[in-house]
Amino acid sequence: MSALFEQVALEPTAMGELSLRRRFDPGWQRDVFEVKLGDAFLMSSLFTVAEEELARLGLAAVEGDELDVVVGGLGLGYTALAALDDQRVRSVRVVEALEPVIDWHVRGLLPHASALSEDARAHLIHGDFFALTAGDVGFDAAQPGRRFDAILVDIDHAPDHHLDAGHAGFYTAAGLQPLTRYLAADGVFALWSNDPPDARYLDVLATVFEDADAHEVRFRNPYLGGESSNTVYIAARPTNA
Repeated sequence: MSALFEQVALEPTAMGELSLRRRFDPGWQRDVFEVKLGDAFLMSSLFTVAEEELARLGLAAVEGDELDVVVGGLGLGYTALAALDDQRVRSVRVVEALEPVIDWHVRGLLPHASALSEDARAHLIHGDFFALTAGDVGFDAAQPGRRFDAILVDIDHAPDHHLDAGHAGFYTAAGLQPLTRYLAADGVFALWSNDPPDARYLDVLATVFEDADAHEVRFRNPYLGGESSNTVYIAARPTNA
């Protein structure tokens, strides 16, 4: 059995102190990796179903082969890894604002880090996803304006619960419209949320995309004595494509 608790990394960032810790969970009989930003709990390797479903549900809505994908938010890497599991995927560009998170993967501090950092299809990019969305270059500086088959985002807690107040504009129709410049005509935008499906946000998506739906993803959570759920929003075919 490994040590009960270890602080793996502690880094100052512009958004606050970022920490990576590992603890042994006797109930699950395995190590659990957790990330905190300041006092806010961000993510855990114990519950990854919804992060993986973000990629699976998003890519299931995309037709064709040789797919190019953008993942907004690296985190513990589970969304990116699930995207790479789809054999149709040609490339995955992962945009992460917090450089230490990328470093954790490169240094192999996280479970399955090598599977991501050593996959030739994966490209880890230090950048502000929201700024790149609003800008004129997009997600590939070598090919300005490049379009992608899917853009999968897991950064904030929910469309109305943000890690930084500056992110709020992205979740409006005006904020989403620039994103469509970087989606293929049949492209898909998918978003993870910690909250239940929000009819108001579906209305926002419906103003920018032809099809929008919310999928509730349920998973076992013994800490709460049963199940928990997250939401994955899927929006397909930008109206201006």
